[in-house]
Amino acid sequence: MQIYRAHVLVCAGTGCTSSGSTVLFEEFEKQLKDAGIENEVKMVKTGCFGLCAEGPIVVVYPEGAMYCRVTKEDVAEIVSEHLVKGRIVNRLLEGAGEVQKEEAAAEQSHFFKKQMRIALRNCGHINPENIDEYIAEDGYEALGKVITEMTPEQVIDVMLKSGLRGRGGAGFPTGRKWDFARKSPSDKKYVCCNADEGDPGAFMDRSVLEGDPHVVLEAMAIAGYAIGSDQGYIYVRAEYPIAVKRLQIAIEQARAYGLLGKNILGTDFSFDIELRLGAGAFVCGEETALMTSIEGHRGEPRPRPPFPAVKGLFQKPTILNNVETYANVPRIILNGADWFAGIGSERSKGTKVFAVGGKIKNTGLVEIPMGTTLREVVYDIGGGIPNGKKFKAAQTGGPSGGCIPASLIDTPIEYDTLIEIGSMMGSGGLIVMDEDTCMVDIAKFFLTFTVEESCGKCPPCRIGTKRMLDILTKITKGQGTLSDIDDLYALADAIKSSALCGLGQTAPNPVLSTLRYFKDEYIAHVVDKKCPAGVCKDLMRYTIVADKCKGCSLCARNCPVNCIQGEIKKPFVIDQDKCIKCGTCMDKCKFGAIVKE
Repeated sequence: MQIYRAHVLVCAGTGCTSSGSTVLFEEFEKQLKDAGIENEVKMVKTGCFGLCAEGPIVVVYPEGAMYCRVTKEDVAEIVSEHLVKGRIVNRLLEGAGEVQKEEAAAEQSHFFKKQMRIALRNCGHINPENIDEYIAEDGYEALGKVITEMTPEQVIDVMLKSGLRGRGGAGFPTGRKWDFARKSPSDKKYVCCNADEGDPGAFMDRSVLEGDPHVVLEAMAIAGYAIGSDQGYIYVRAEYPIAVKRLQIAIEQARAYGLLGKNILGTDFSFDIELRLGAGAFVCGEETALMTSIEGHRGEPRPRPPFPAVKGLFQKPTILNNVETYANVPRIILNGADWFAGIGSERSKGTKVFAVGGKIKNTGLVEIPMGTTLREVVYDIGGGIPNGKKFKAAQTGGPSGGCIPASLIDTPIEYDTLIEIGSMMGSGGLIVMDEDTCMVDIAKFFLTFTVEESCGKCPPCRIGTKRMLDILTKITKGQGTLSDIDDLYALADAIKSSALCGLGQTAPNPVLSTLRYFKDEYIAHVVDKKCPAGVCKDLMRYTIVADKCKGCSLCARNCPVNCIQGEIKKPFVIDQDKCIKCGTCMDKCKFGAIVKE
């Protein structure tokens, strides 16, 4: 076995790949060869490191130096300075240029300091296309322990005592779901993985699949043993080509090693996994619609009860968990239920992965202990709001969630706490909004998504959400009335109480939460015919302050519709009837003479 004195890990997740990390990898190989050290330094393509805002990312071991925003032109310097001369390239380091040792990197970085990586433990650390690297990190040890030392009942007991709840949104206790399926009599049972991540801004499951696919395979096999199943299905978005490719590689490798298929590890336990690709339907994130799609039918929800644990895929007992839920299972088996239950809060155990995006400096993937406050995520981990803007709200739970206002920024992130304040955990998308965000427009954005993605099977979702969207559109155009707000409440109540599936039932949440905390903005749109944030185009106008205008004509020369008129060295005027509210004039003005009202 070849021994290397250094390893160069290049992020090959979707984010960094789109930023050119593949070109970096090839350039590193070239520069190492030119320097004559290609046999001393090991190049590794790995998964997402988490700090997506700073990609492409390269980490060099044994120092553990994390280089950010690396370009092709930087590679020669990293090779000559760091890998040849042993000198860290400080200007490229994450965390303002402080040398990071492997054992202290997490403590020295504000982004990683308050994180605790369990589901993401191998992402950015191993080559996801090499099963040996996963095995070297205790991979498949939990499966071996389960099928050789534990009964199915003991496995389920560990899951129950751990307190693990489903990370896909509903938060149902994982062990209880497995127990229901275990006790359901049938000649055939199924284990399904929901990797159909459809929430806007969410990429948690994608990153796990791209960076650590074997952890999902191992966990599904453990689940199969626990409930008495020999067949699993992973339903993954076709829009995730890297994840699909690595899952296919992982399944083939696991079969070749005897870790999937017949008589695993020489026991009488058999379990195999197949992939099924989703076609981009958001509703297929709902468990019964997902199973209907796997069966080859149009993805539409089915009435419950019976629940999938009794009658699911092909009318057989089925358990369905999402990627992140499964990613916790092997560590729980190896470290014990008490270990996992000791992390997080009283009512929400363990950690939660969030895809943090929006108006925040450090966009990316974070994993935090349950009970961490929103303030810690936004400011301590996320680095705060860019350009000195004020934090206004955060949307958790995607289209099914709600907005958390600045007044509740110290709220602990837990399942029940978020529900109490009108939001929900969801799968883990967290969108940060600043003072320039219109909350009525945000509600319209999420409802537009829900209307477009509704399967149309039940009238409350098909008709009710469309009617709510029509009202919101009317309000943002300055045509709303106070009775429209009353209608939003009435429609929301009707949809929540009568929609067929969880996606329809939670569709009104963004509207209800913004009405709850930002009703004054709705009133301003309806009564004053103004958008306080200056976002809704029909309710805003750009005007030139005569006292500040120098008459330079820069605004007029850049206006795409020629709606600005005037004479040189005299104040210019905007024709409001022709103005398309593009904001070009305000961007071009060097004297602050143009204001948005």
